[in-house]
Amino acid sequence: MLFDSSIRKELARSFGATLVVLVTVVMTMMLIRTLGQASKGSVSPSDVMLVMGFTVVGQLPAILSLSLFIAVVGTLSRMYRDSEMVIWFAGGRGLVSLLKPLLRFAWPVMLVIAVLSLLVWPWANSQIQELKTRYEQRSDIDRIAPGEFQESSNGSRVFFIDKDSPDTLVGNNIFIAATDGQRESVTSARSARLETQGGDRMALLSNGQRLETARDKPGVKISEFAEYGTRIGAAPSGYAEDLSVKTRPTHELLLQPQPAYLAELGWRVGLALAALNFVVLGLAVTSANPRAARSTSLVFALFGFIVYYNLMTLGQSWVGAGRLGLGSFMVLLHGGMLLVSALVLAARHNQWSVRRLWLARAGDAA
Repeated sequence: MLFDSSIRKELARSFGATLVVLVTVVMTMMLIRTLGQASKGSVSPSDVMLVMGFTVVGQLPAILSLSLFIAVVGTLSRMYRDSEMVIWFAGGRGLVSLLKPLLRFAWPVMLVIAVLSLLVWPWANSQIQELKTRYEQRSDIDRIAPGEFQESSNGSRVFFIDKDSPDTLVGNNIFIAATDGQRESVTSARSARLETQGGDRMALLSNGQRLETARDKPGVKISEFAEYGTRIGAAPSGYAEDLSVKTRPTHELLLQPQPAYLAELGWRVGLALAALNFVVLGLAVTSANPRAARSTSLVFALFGFIVYYNLMTLGQSWVGAGRLGLGSFMVLLHGGMLLVSALVLAARHNQWSVRRLWLARAGDAA
């Protein structure tokens, strides 16, 4: 009982500290990335924190898996360095006996990872896409920013308004370049105001000039006006029908066995299976060399995590391209990793080695 409780307490401390550090690092990276998207016009500046929050929530399965792996490797390495493992082994505890307290600590984390990957991951992606789509489909009036050239929602018009506008409904020094089929027009005005007429949003330009050209006819039509009205309609309120595969609920992926859907399903299920494999792998390969640096175990954990997740990404692309079946991919990667970890754990528990096997065979032959 003391053996199990002491290991779980140290695992909890290590896991909590690692999780806080990783979440802080990921939040910083996602904030920089989201600010870059906002500067490019892909995300509304007012939605930066929301997009960052949803992105971090979507990345939580990977963060929790890495935190769990580092906690297992770091705790066992510390026990080896301080000779605690020698004491436990001398007391009749084998290496396999450590698997039970590790799994008792890890199963709630693995359950959270499964819920996040199967349910929260598509929801967070759908929220991000909804915010981006809403910003891309905002009306032409909302797109106009003083002192900047802004494109309309359908890409047919470009607006410019001077910076020294008195308020949001009145502007000075207006420029509009529009393309309508075979006609192109450039309209400039000294001032403009926004009004609502018959349910339509109108921009009424005053004291300006309009140049029209036809692509199939030569010549330019130039006209001057004292007042000219142009309709600026609102964007549609609906969102894109073709949602990304990452935003699809898990039950939809099960009902539509297409390669792209199966690849995404394999990724979500693989996130939960990877957490289990990380626990067994950490126990199987962790050891401590007194002459090596303390960061050796951490470097190993990061390297193993990167290799495993790169293999998951590679397998996802193969399944999506139809080059590999979902069942074959899951068995080869996750089942193979679990089998290799179990074999290494059994070899270390029973102290199997090539040298001992060779000496045993030599003794039998003699």
